[in-house]
Amino acid sequence: MFLDPSHAVFLRWDFDYEAEIITFELQVQTTGWIGLGITDRYTFAGSDLVVGGVLPNGNVYFSDQHLLDEDTLEQDGSQDAELLKLTEDSVSTTMRFSRPFRSCDPHDHDITSDTMRVLAAYGLDDIPKMSREHTFVKSIFLLQILQYDDQDAPEDTIIHDLKISDFLIPEDDTTYACTFLPLPIVSKKHHIYKFEPILVERNETMVHHVLVYACGNSSVLPTGISECYGSDPAFSLCSHVIAGWAVGGLSYQFPDDVGISIGTPFDPQWIRLEIHYSNFQNLPGIRDTSGMRLYYTSHLRKYDMGILQLGISVFPIHFIPPGAEAFLSYGLCKTDKFEEMNGAPVANINVSACLLHTHLAGRALQALQYRNGTQLQVICKDFSYDFNLQESRDLPHPVVIKPGDELLIECHYQTLDRDFMTFGGASTINEMCLIFFFYYPRINIASCMGYPDIIYVTNELGEEASENPMENLMVLNNVEWTPENIKKAEKACKESQQTVLIKTIDVRVTVEATLQG
Repeated sequence: MFLDPSHAVFLRWDFDYEAEIITFELQVQTTGWIGLGITDRYTFAGSDLVVGGVLPNGNVYFSDQHLLDEDTLEQDGSQDAELLKLTEDSVSTTMRFSRPFRSCDPHDHDITSDTMRVLAAYGLDDIPKMSREHTFVKSIFLLQILQYDDQDAPEDTIIHDLKISDFLIPEDDTTYACTFLPLPIVSKKHHIYKFEPILVERNETMVHHVLVYACGNSSVLPTGISECYGSDPAFSLCSHVIAGWAVGGLSYQFPDDVGISIGTPFDPQWIRLEIHYSNFQNLPGIRDTSGMRLYYTSHLRKYDMGILQLGISVFPIHFIPPGAEAFLSYGLCKTDKFEEMNGAPVANINVSACLLHTHLAGRALQALQYRNGTQLQVICKDFSYDFNLQESRDLPHPVVIKPGDELLIECHYQTLDRDFMTFGGASTINEMCLIFFFYYPRINIASCMGYPDIIYVTNELGEEASENPMENLMVLNNVEWTPENIKKAEKACKESQQTVLIKTIDVRVTVEATLQG
């Protein structure tokens, strides 16, 4: 993928997950030095950078370095990158090297399955010196593992486009545009096995993400195009993601033995198409016809893919104090009611991929699996979450969830830049704590989410609680949010009784109060 807007910096990579070795090939349109490494969220200081180039006499130079501050490069004491290729022609320089996921050098950042902030830099001569003009950072899932065999498309593959129609992009920094569209009308069952974004070339830099949400067949849907989370709450209907793309992403293909079913009475018939536009230059008169392309076939796969939404119920009882260096929120799912809600016996389900979602205060998420009160494993996680990179992530191996297991979603937030309470909600200034499991075989469960006992939390903070949960949110606004009170609130949310809400695809709901354990 390109790492810069002008497409002068191109990166290719591959990895050996067993050997824990990653190989990069960086090509830059320069005859000077080039560099590639990993940085963190807040500063270039401490970034690692592998630097190389070709001198005018044809000799190559190559070294493993790091940034002492925002501008100063220093060579690592341990050289952990291995040069595989370094060439230069009249237009560009190409450098290929490998490095371990983890080295013993404290100046090297670990390569993990979290979001990695890849740093690329270059110069116009052979003196390595940082320049803001020639430095780029891009969030990438470097260790995305693809389960499918990339086999040839089925002969009867049909393509169906879900597009927004000639939409005039507002001159605002951020717009969430939504419309409701029908899925393909088919006379018998088919499987969607792949999706990819439809992007208008001149508008690519303005489209931040494209999401497709399945609607329950009982939903009464609006018409036209409108703000997703604006004054009309109907436009936030349909919340079960079936396809998603974000900046930096490509197409996504399901594993070979699963697909999203369409064409049966149990399947969704309509979707909500959401497109997030980032018009930071406030350009006028730009029209767009972006969307999502679906590939589907009558050659059925072994399993129907389902999407299970987990986390904290999206409403204001989910709160995050202002000025928090770190604040953890928890949402519990208990699967022991799944069979009753499903209306039929529930077998083990297999999770093959996850999609993680918070808003701007989110810093990390993880999904934990418990059985009989014992933690089994972390199903998926990202301790370096980036709101600007939201995509499905394949798991290294499918994770089996048995009836009766408990699933805990944990979200980490930071609100040092806020002097106001942040509450759960659909707007970007609100927050969410959600993880979507892509699993098979599909059952009739759409979501399983929890929320804490706000009355208990209010009392633990030394405030007089009301029996009306929403009134307690006003009480929380009056709390002096010192670091001690922030930690006290986090502890109370973790220890409080959780209410678990389970929704079926056909919009039946059960509510159960339970201790988190």
